[in-house]
Amino acid sequence: MSNARRTWHKSSYSNGSGNGNGNGNGGQCVEVSEGRTTNVRDTRNRSLSELSMPASEWSALLSALRTD
Repeated sequence: MSNARRTWHKSSYSNGSGNGNGNGNGGQCVEVSEGRTTNVRDTRNRSLSELSMPASEWSALLSALRTD
């Protein structure tokens, strides 16, 4: 699927002031496009490569991060 047809959303940790913890590190964040395949890209460098993985792997990653 082309980038033009995907729906992307920013990380919930992203805000206008920085990396989500309010320290103003320049809005470093990622965008995610979820579906059967989940794609992750750098918000500041959208034209560069994306990381793609099956949705099940994305869910497992999020679960592991939430429990640590």
